[in-house]
Amino acid sequence: MENYDYDDEDSSYNDSYEYSDEHSVCGKEAVRFFGSVFLPVIYTLALVVGLAGNALVVAVYASRLRLRTLTDVCILNLAISDLMLLFTLPFWAADAVHGWRLGVVACKLTSFLYSTNFSCGMLLLACISVDRYRAVTHNSAGRTGTGTRVRIQWILVCVLLWSVASFLGLPELIFCIMKQSHHGMVCRASYPASMARPVKAALELMEVTLRFLLPFLVMTVCYCLVGRILSRAAGVRRARRWRALRVLLAVVAVFLLTQLPYNVVKLIRAMDIMYGLVTDCGVSRGLDRAVQVTESLALVHTCINPLLYAFIGSSFRGHVLKAAKRLGQRLGRHLRHVSEEPVEIPLNTCTQTQSQSGSGEQATSNFTI
Repeated sequence: MENYDYDDEDSSYNDSYEYSDEHSVCGKEAVRFFGSVFLPVIYTLALVVGLAGNALVVAVYASRLRLRTLTDVCILNLAISDLMLLFTLPFWAADAVHGWRLGVVACKLTSFLYSTNFSCGMLLLACISVDRYRAVTHNSAGRTGTGTRVRIQWILVCVLLWSVASFLGLPELIFCIMKQSHHGMVCRASYPASMARPVKAALELMEVTLRFLLPFLVMTVCYCLVGRILSRAAGVRRARRWRALRVLLAVVAVFLLTQLPYNVVKLIRAMDIMYGLVTDCGVSRGLDRAVQVTESLALVHTCINPLLYAFIGSSFRGHVLKAAKRLGQRLGRHLRHVSEEPVEIPLNTCTQTQSQSGSGEQATSNFTI
């Protein structure tokens, strides 16, 4: 959660920032009221939808599906990261309405978890794109990584990604405090006066770079190269080839649509912190509202991730259908209402088409392209 301290006797919403020295007092009652209505609704919807999708991904992997590729490992970690981020939303929804009432330790931990898991999700998306590119270029998606050495490599990759994400979350853990305002206690980052502006600006720029620009560039380059290879692949049926390209396009487009507005606002705020661009209260309030809306849009990605990276893959979808089929058969035996034979759901269509293409990508990766 974006928490920034500013020198304002009137106290602002926790997402507000120090926008100028000349206008250090700027009432933000309208911003707080907007946040108290808008944020709880959006956070509740994100929690319900995201919790259902990501919990199903974790449950399927834990019960039936083996981790055969690095993509599988990243998808599982992505679901766990999204769940941990979603679990912080009720606290921020309550904070938007009533202020922070859980103490300074909970303030620091919740802010740290939010920032860390938000960053980790973006880095994992980039890692998935690199692994898909490697699989296609080396024709290795059909090789299961069962060796100890391969699994150690997977663990090291995940540890590296989580370490970078935790590093990005450290400022929240160090600087977040509880502070009294006119509408109650608030949880936000507070920096020493001598370093407030340069630190805030540096953190904003670093987050834009590592959370958005780097993952977006990696995804764009990798998926463009994968699309080029697929478009020229011999023996691949035209319909299947274009279906795969549409999946890649959807992945990049959703990332761009959900993350670009938020990072543009963060970049504007970083420029304002460094150069004092905003000197009007109305503009300041508008920028605060923009942070609330665009950050909520960025959170939508946690709900879409299961659809893009798990359910869209024929292997994962097949496991879900198989589990549903077994459940239906058990219910049928108990109720004794079904007189016909159970309908068989073919789950091997992917391997049949792959045998024609020779790509070797049988059901080993959930993000099947």
